[in-house]
Amino acid sequence: MEFAACEDGAGSSESASLLIGENRATDLARMHTAEHLLTAVMRRLYDSPRNLEFHLGDKKTKCDYDVARPLGPDDGRAIEDAVNAEIARDHRVSVMHITRRDARHLDLWKVPPDAETIRVVSIGNVDATPCSGDHIAHTREIGRFMLRSFEMRSPTIVRIRFGLDNLDTP
Repeated sequence: MEFAACEDGAGSSESASLLIGENRATDLARMHTAEHLLTAVMRRLYDSPRNLEFHLGDKKTKCDYDVARPLGPDDGRAIEDAVNAEIARDHRVSVMHITRRDARHLDLWKVPPDAETIRVVSIGNVDATPCSGDHIAHTREIGRFMLRSFEMRSPTIVRIRFGLDNLDTP
């Protein structure tokens, strides 16, 4: 699966392709789609507008969110349960391209200011976000969401680390 092309350091017009295995590519797409669901859950439960920081890894991922109060163990269970409930609903994941004008109701903070057409990833009626990443086709393909840990980085910023069960990567 081809993911990126880069110019060589000598200024040549030849490009090299970065290839990664199909299993790893699928694992990353699962993790990325799970991050969309986590963000939707954080928005619904804690009014967190979006993740403030996001690191996608093939075994675990971390996201930071702005919250109004410190979170406790009951919150951790509620987050994990809510994400897994959305996964179980087997939402269809779709991509559409819309104009900036039609996207003005969305959070456009990552979209370049000169972009006229915006790629939006929708997960059922749960989330619609401008995104250029790879995703799976249905949420059931994600597997089980496991909240590995969370910590309050400040009185209003929580860092959540999560992984997925049923990943193909050894």
